[in-house]
Amino acid sequence: MGKGAKQPSGPEPDRGSLVTPSAEFPPLDPEERTALGRIGERWRVPRRPDELPVDPALGRNRPGPAPSRFGRLTPIDMFTVEEPGELCATGPAHEPGSRTGRALTRLRRTLFGPPLSSSAVIYERMRKLVALPILSSDLLSSVAYGPEAMLAVLVLAGTSALGLSLPLAAVLVVLMVAVGVSYRQTIPAYPHGAGSYIVARDNLGTTAGLAAAAGLMLDYVLTVSVSIAAGVSAITSALPRLAPATVLLGVLVIAVLLAGNLRGVRTAGNIFVLPTYAFVAAVLALLLVGYARAAGRGFAPVPPPAVPATEGLGLLLVLRAFSSGAVSMTGIEAVSNAIPAFRPTEWRNARTTLGWMVGMLVLLFAGLIVLIHLNGLVPRADQTILSQLGRVTFPTGPWYAVLQATTALILLLAANTAFNDFPRLLFFMARNGHAPRRFLHLGDRLSFNNGLVALALAAALIFVAFGGHTQSLIPLYAVGVFLAFTLSQAGMVVHWRRHRDRGWRRRLAINAVGATLSGLVLVIAAVGKFAEGAWVVVIAVPLLVLLANRIHHHYATLHHALALHPPPTPGPASGGAPPAPGGSAEGEELPQEVRHLVVVPVARLNRASLRALAYAASLGQPTLAVHIAPEDAEADRFREQWQAWGDHLRLETIVSPYRAVIGPLAHYLEALHTTRPELTLTVIVPEVVLRRRWHRLLHSRAEHRLRGALRALPGVVVTSVPVHLAE
Repeated sequence: MGKGAKQPSGPEPDRGSLVTPSAEFPPLDPEERTALGRIGERWRVPRRPDELPVDPALGRNRPGPAPSRFGRLTPIDMFTVEEPGELCATGPAHEPGSRTGRALTRLRRTLFGPPLSSSAVIYERMRKLVALPILSSDLLSSVAYGPEAMLAVLVLAGTSALGLSLPLAAVLVVLMVAVGVSYRQTIPAYPHGAGSYIVARDNLGTTAGLAAAAGLMLDYVLTVSVSIAAGVSAITSALPRLAPATVLLGVLVIAVLLAGNLRGVRTAGNIFVLPTYAFVAAVLALLLVGYARAAGRGFAPVPPPAVPATEGLGLLLVLRAFSSGAVSMTGIEAVSNAIPAFRPTEWRNARTTLGWMVGMLVLLFAGLIVLIHLNGLVPRADQTILSQLGRVTFPTGPWYAVLQATTALILLLAANTAFNDFPRLLFFMARNGHAPRRFLHLGDRLSFNNGLVALALAAALIFVAFGGHTQSLIPLYAVGVFLAFTLSQAGMVVHWRRHRDRGWRRRLAINAVGATLSGLVLVIAAVGKFAEGAWVVVIAVPLLVLLANRIHHHYATLHHALALHPPPTPGPASGGAPPAPGGSAEGEELPQEVRHLVVVPVARLNRASLRALAYAASLGQPTLAVHIAPEDAEADRFREQWQAWGDHLRLETIVSPYRAVIGPLAHYLEALHTTRPELTLTVIVPEVVLRRRWHRLLHSRAEHRLRGALRALPGVVVTSVPVHLAE
């Protein structure tokens, strides 16, 4: 194995670090497995578990018939036997039973495609030529507004200040290369996901990791908003009549991007390949023709138009311009976040893709800055600077229209980088308990649907709030992304110091340079643009960290409450007898230690209530019927009916003179539980199942209100005995 094929340094992550549908179901830790075995040893059940009145394998000894295209399958045909004790649900088993549900399913599959099997996750990967446009669209498209953002600040000091764009661009190129090289060596160190959140969390602690995650989350949301705003601006520059519809166009594009990404990684990749490559080709053609024209006049710069100064040229203004130009680097971390989405060998393909991206970014950014300077262009309110450059370079022919079309398209689609990485970041945070667990779920097309929808809603809200103005959004942009850059690179410095592999000093130095430069830009952006809107990010990051910690606290409390703990071993003083009911933390997990009282609320004696009473009596447990009466006369009448039925079960009648039903019943059950807290109260409620939804308006739905009232009461189980209407 050659030097270039060196294996990733550091410990190899286990299978659990991969993004698979199984992430929603984490395995038990060794202590819980031990506790599970000890609890199982104490189980005593009245019959063997395999003595069932029905064959759980549905009588199938071989896979069932394939689903018919024109005929409906029986319920048994919706399952196949894969191996003993395991059934596999076929495609039709996932379809809802109602007519409305089936119609919505057909609509969803028309828009987003048929569902993919969990095993297809290994094929939903990207090759380098597809990953490059998907992950670089944000980075490369930023050259359409990054140079203009820098010049828009410099021009505030007048025309003479525009000459500073060249040295500032040179410093930015150095920063791009330093950060790019830093992330290139981060990728093999974290081959299953080298996002800033993971790197900072592993090396700098949980708080630093959450701060990096908060910065990235804000960056991704703003990426969508800024990219769409810049894309719509490119459209309105060429077609000014569409300017009043800026907000509507932007929201529609966000909806289209959401729909495209809900169709899956590979489908989304096929959508974004051509626009990205077309934009790169159009800008390269612009540079070639532009420099050829400049060579014809000896590379003599065209004097820019005179612009009066509105601010003095000082250090603060120069730093603001520098931080504005640094937004051209947003998206450089996208590859490191999406390593699991590459085809094997994942880290090697990701590192190669990142190298291509950084090289193209430097070429396009530096080339455009110099060409803008040679043509003497200044920012204008009614037209983007790239549009001006296109008009100067392509005064005739269709090439200007091609440039604007490809620019608008990639700017609109550049938000796809955020759609690819934002849900994945939430996945890693949810796996560690710092984000809602719903973000672990993979949808029908093996995409993180919940994360995609959350991103689309947040981006649309910000886009509408700022009216789709790019310059209003950019001040919010740089702080979050450079916070993530800084923490990620600082984390890698700690990583190399810990592992000390061969060449670790050189790698440490590279990451230290990246961390230092990123930290300087972070401070410049936070201070220089604080009053322009950066204060929002400065406040939002700690709030997001606090929210993530509160979420983690909730999940930690939940885990502690639900975790398995070994029951105490019977001591010699007890003669080896099991502890008394309720004497151990796991008493309710042992069937022989559960003591029942079945309670059946009965409003009137009819088929529904008699069926519930019969079901309760069949359980063979102590059973109590309860009737709530509004007055004594009705209570007497009900007791007479009960005697006529035969008085088979104990009846307790409660008079409620204020005519409330749910409150008195819930408090009565709570009183029973308080009297004997070791009892498990099973409340069996008769429930009429309505076939039409509008029929619900005709019924009180008391069983649902009772379930809600008893949900907070420990030791109470509420179940229902349904009675289905014929029509």
